[in-house]
Amino acid sequence: MPRPVPGRLSGASLLTLASVLLLASCTPSELKPGEALPIGIQSRAIASLGGAPRSVEGVSFVGGLEISSEEPLFGAFSSIRIVDDSRFVGVFDTGYWIEGRIERGPDGLLSGVTDVTLSAMLDRDGHESVSKYQVDAESLALVDGAALVGFEQRHRVVAYQPLASLATARPSTPLALPFPVSRLRGNGGIEALVVAPADGPLEGAVVAITEKSVDEDGNNFAGILGGPLAGEFRVRPHDGFEITDGVFLPSGDLVLLERRFSIASGVAMRLRRIDGALIRSGAIVDGPVIFEADHASEIDNMEGIDAVVAKDGSIHLIAVSDDNHSILQRTVMLEFRLEP
Repeated sequence: MPRPVPGRLSGASLLTLASVLLLASCTPSELKPGEALPIGIQSRAIASLGGAPRSVEGVSFVGGLEISSEEPLFGAFSSIRIVDDSRFVGVFDTGYWIEGRIERGPDGLLSGVTDVTLSAMLDRDGHESVSKYQVDAESLALVDGAALVGFEQRHRVVAYQPLASLATARPSTPLALPFPVSRLRGNGGIEALVVAPADGPLEGAVVAITEKSVDEDGNNFAGILGGPLAGEFRVRPHDGFEITDGVFLPSGDLVLLERRFSIASGVAMRLRRIDGALIRSGAIVDGPVIFEADHASEIDNMEGIDAVVAKDGSIHLIAVSDDNHSILQRTVMLEFRLEP
């Protein structure tokens, strides 16, 4: 995946910080295979996005957090799935599970992240991989008590179970994919694994979408893994944005999280809504942008998203960023509200 940096810093500042980064050294805690490491998380509230974000009516920013830890293993957040409104599971693209709980204040806004543990993703022999090529986890879906993980570089989707004990879980054999793995780019493979509603036309199937692996017409490879409509389809990209995750809404529509980065303009993020009824084998799907923000706002390298239903019937989207273990970037957790 690309390694964008925020656009707020001058060139001189970037060089200075880069020098500090090269000189800095820190030692991660010893984490044995099969063990979960509790870590402390520090949080700073983000009350306003700032800048000039653009959204359609009915989509609004609620609040957010900048989160950090003194534990050097923390970072590289690639996907998040919320288990029961507050407890979450996520993957780091460095080959680690993160589990924890999202806290809210009396006002209902995000206030912190607690009960956080990290554990290494194990191979089929119960060992931790020392190769980034083997454990570049980019996508996550929770299905029937198992965690499906999509990896890039060594492209594959595998299942880990039980979900209740990921620290000791081992991967299944790779699942069959409906698109040609040989066409996937080394650093642009499966970035989204999303579970469709069980009562919709896809009947709970998992949908896999690539980041920047495209066909001869420039459309992203995607596929429906199982169910009555199983097969390959495409997602049409726009404006240089790349897909980094997604989530199905209860209505059956799919919200895609997308990111764009360039040296000239910095980092940007947006949310795009796809009509779920259009997703079927052989289709090329597209949809409108419902939210967009650039480097002037409190965003970063946004890579993971999930949704929860609030008591008032509104949908709340929670997105997280990948800091690439760089002091030039941050891990942020941002919450958006979709009117019921």
